[in-house]
Amino acid sequence: MRPGSLLEKLCTAHHDTAQPINLGVYYKNTLVALCHALEDFVLESEHPPLLLAAFQQGKWYLQETERYGAIAQRSRQIAILAAAGAGFDQQALAQDNIALVELTADDPVAEEWHLIILSPSYSAMVLCQELSATDYGKTGQPQNDLERKFYGFWTFEPELVQETVLLTIDHIRGYDAPLAERLMGEFTAMQAHFGQCQRDDLNTVVINVVRSLQASQSHDENQPLSDNLLSNEMQAFLRMAQLIDQADVTNPNAASEVATLAETLGQLLDLPAWQIKRLRLAGLLHRLAPLTNTTQWADLQTDTQREMLAKQGILPKASVMRVMPQLQAIGEIVSHQSEAWDGSGRPDGLAYDAIPLESRILSLVAQFQHLVHHYSKAEANPLAPALRDCQAQAGKQFDPKLVETLGLLVLGLQQGMSLESPSLKIASGIWLLDEE
Repeated sequence: MRPGSLLEKLCTAHHDTAQPINLGVYYKNTLVALCHALEDFVLESEHPPLLLAAFQQGKWYLQETERYGAIAQRSRQIAILAAAGAGFDQQALAQDNIALVELTADDPVAEEWHLIILSPSYSAMVLCQELSATDYGKTGQPQNDLERKFYGFWTFEPELVQETVLLTIDHIRGYDAPLAERLMGEFTAMQAHFGQCQRDDLNTVVINVVRSLQASQSHDENQPLSDNLLSNEMQAFLRMAQLIDQADVTNPNAASEVATLAETLGQLLDLPAWQIKRLRLAGLLHRLAPLTNTTQWADLQTDTQREMLAKQGILPKASVMRVMPQLQAIGEIVSHQSEAWDGSGRPDGLAYDAIPLESRILSLVAQFQHLVHHYSKAEANPLAPALRDCQAQAGKQFDPKLVETLGLLVLGLQQGMSLESPSLKIASGIWLLDEE
């Protein structure tokens, strides 16, 4: 990473902390599609954001002038950082709430691509820097502009976005102190409302991101570029699940722990590797599907109906996964985790072996993880009471044979076996889609 860049400063601040920054490589075509989707949601959000962007060179911003004119009408303030380009000043200052920061040629931020969006209800950020000529190696820099590579990450995490906004304002202060103070005033004005406004539905944002990436993928026959787009579709769901976990201060590690338990139970059942991998992914995404109604996807005849109801929150949230074909099987598993062994569950009242095996496993381990976390507040050994509660529901809520297998797992844990739930490196999550 380039010393003094925003990416380097943020990564340094999180080095050796509980929240290290996991970085990945992104092609330019991926970043274009991703940024457009994140920007487009500004037009749908009820709360005008503060938007900071770094375009490397003024000419790249010129291509986005019309888009940013529309976005500016729904924003509190926009600041554009870029090295000077032909026509840059004349075009960019068309609206009062768009400000320019012309970077010097030796500023490391001039080699970075950033999009930082912050409002009380919507946070999103892309933070990347272009690979150097040395990084490209013997192959050299690509001739096709869309094949240029960038190193960094993107996220919906509000705390990281807020932290980066402050780093960016501090960087701007060295160029334009009055602008920095104006931006700081906007940040402070919003700060009192962070967490007070209801967060905009991430379902809509994720659908926007996936659809935008899919549109780019359908026009791209270059396999590495296509794979990079697919990887980021996967990342959108994982980041959504990550936010749900972080919002639950009482049980913030549920997704990773449920994924580990599901994977381990699958191994004890001697399931094939592809099925165990599906269990892990379903565990990571299992909190995307609180079933609040009986409307079924199969009853909806058109994409328009599905999109309309999804935006209204009428569909189970697992349905958001169905916009990505590679996740339809996972969406099916997650949607049926609330079925009951005796047929009294939802959404379809399935019973016994009619319930998908992975859904039965997910249902059991999710409840077990929740109970362990609950009993850990008062019990020295929370595994025993958690298992007893699950055993009491064998034959009713849970598959009796799976409860027996869970008992073997608990016995192993009580005898010293350990299960690690490593934090997922979201930027490399595409391996979860590979069933080979």
